[in-house]
Amino acid sequence: MKISRQIFAGLIAPFLFAVGLAQAAPEAPDTLIKRVSQEVLDLAKTDKKIQAGDQQRIMEVVQEKIIPYVDFQRMTALAAGRFWRDASPQQQTALIREFRLLLIYTYSGAISQVRNEKLEFRPMRGDPADEEVEVRSMVSQSRGEPIQLNYRLEKTPSGWKIYDVNILGAWLVETYKGSFSTEINKGGIDGLVKTLAERNKRLATQSPKSDKS
Repeated sequence: MKISRQIFAGLIAPFLFAVGLAQAAPEAPDTLIKRVSQEVLDLAKTDKKIQAGDQQRIMEVVQEKIIPYVDFQRMTALAAGRFWRDASPQQQTALIREFRLLLIYTYSGAISQVRNEKLEFRPMRGDPADEEVEVRSMVSQSRGEPIQLNYRLEKTPSGWKIYDVNILGAWLVETYKGSFSTEINKGGIDGLVKTLAERNKRLATQSPKSDKS
């Protein structure tokens, strides 16, 4: 029995529409952070290449699981502070690129050291209509005190994005803001880009496994 294109389209269209609505439904910020964090933690504990310190595999995980949910433009602009407005579009692009790469190496190093850590999330405060929120969590270790790990997220047209991270009471953006300002005062935006690029080159030659020594 033949089914005309019109009938087939009539049957399948409602299904596709329903799937589209499901995909478009925004994921709550705390749900997003819990999901991504658990996925990365589970991979770090079970993936043999990650446990062996395979830098390429670790970078793949960071690129796939973490990077899509980070707003590097806002993060870089906040870290550059008042100097951001004076930078040319080309300088801004270069600075985002190098800062992004630096954070990728940072995330990679952290993932390579995951062993028996567990995540605990605190109830999120705020209103459902909020455009910016903070998701608070604790990383429990087999040895030592729990590590505070909080995230600041903003609502964007493509979903919630992380633009700052707090580790042990220190916000990442504020931490880099001081060093960025020092480098810019010495050599301008180009000087900061050069410094970050040189640091990234050094990190590229090191595997996460060697950072444990």
